[in-house]
Amino acid sequence: MTAKYEAGQVLTGKVTGIQPYGAFVSLDESTQGLVHISEITHGFVKDINDILKVGDEVNVKVLSVDEGAGKIALSIRATEEAPAEKTEGRKPRKKAPQQTMKTPPAETPQGFNTLKDKLEEWIEQSKREDLIKK
Repeated sequence: MTAKYEAGQVLTGKVTGIQPYGAFVSLDESTQGLVHISEITHGFVKDINDILKVGDEVNVKVLSVDEGAGKIALSIRATEEAPAEKTEGRKPRKKAPQQTMKTPPAETPQGFNTLKDKLEEWIEQSKREDLIKK
């Protein structure tokens, strides 16, 4: 079935079905493959029906062939040149401020004790008879 198709081939096929996740393209009378929604065109595709219709002839590139499952992954996007990035009229993106590690001051602030210091303090307190509740 898929022995005559190899990854990298560019072919012409006909759209036979459209689903929310992709379009099925017939390569010949007995073989069809799937163009995933991410492989339809460059850029974001919300609804495949806005771009393709059943019966459209499209150029596709074979991405992979799974003989065992009998599946062929196709791409329309791979047959088209990527559009040049538009920068005119677009606001430049602001970079998020970088988080920096602040070095602790040389002296430990009042009221802050390390766990080790606190543990020693608690041990001393536990030895005092006047703090023990009876």
